[in-house]
Amino acid sequence: MKPINELRIAVCNDHAGFELKGTILDHLKALGVATVKDFGSYTSESCDYPDFAHPLSIAVEKGEYDLGITICGSGNGINMAANKHQGIRSALCWENEIASLARRHNDANVISLPARFITANEAKGMINIFLTTDFEGGRHKIRVDKIPC
Repeated sequence: MKPINELRIAVCNDHAGFELKGTILDHLKALGVATVKDFGSYTSESCDYPDFAHPLSIAVEKGEYDLGITICGSGNGINMAANKHQGIRSALCWENEIASLARRHNDANVISLPARFITANEAKGMINIFLTTDFEGGRHKIRVDKIPC
């Protein structure tokens, strides 16, 4: 994994994730992340998560961003939309160990957070882990290589 001050991070949310996204954007700035792109939503008004997950996923697939962070109420819908992209391995995370395993064993390049079920501090902790944990490769690489259809 690149050092935090060299990482390019893409972030998006739906209405349910809008408030948590603000906290996350502030946290990424405080960490010194090199580049952060906010793909929206930019309000807490009801919206459709695929409208934000797809542009983020395309940008991560193209290598414009190293990793992505998606946020919706349950984390599920936005995670499903992101995972429709062949180059995306998005992991729904709700605790630190899941975030660590997503990177170490699954080489996840997007973390999906359930805004209605985690605290801001829990989100920040998982993001810290996600941004600093390396993929272990080995037997895990064989499995990850079998994911695309």
